[in-house]
Amino acid sequence: MQTVHSFIKNKSKQLAYFVNAYLDYKIVYEELDLFFWDTMEEWAQIQQGKHLPYGQNENVFWHLMHQIHYWPQETLLTDLFLRDELMTCVDALLGQKKYPFPMDCIGIRP
Repeated sequence: MQTVHSFIKNKSKQLAYFVNAYLDYKIVYEELDLFFWDTMEEWAQIQQGKHLPYGQNENVFWHLMHQIHYWPQETLLTDLFLRDELMTCVDALLGQKKYPFPMDCIGIRP
């Protein structure tokens, strides 16, 4: 049975890939949106660890998930401040951060 920790670890890399691909115009928004909904469906199956405190990676993961679902597809592509924030989150999820985890990227579990 998958735990919250293993779910976040596995899905973080996938989320980073999909966000990167979308922002680089390599996939269409519908693929990013489908990833979001598939991930939410998988999350609903997680039973173990939901009572445990969040890790930094999980905070960034849920923040990024919220952003890609909340903002319209055009805004994700054209708002330079938002794009920078998304890429900061992607870098953090991939361990490529040049600084500590982003302080303003704190998401919560659905």
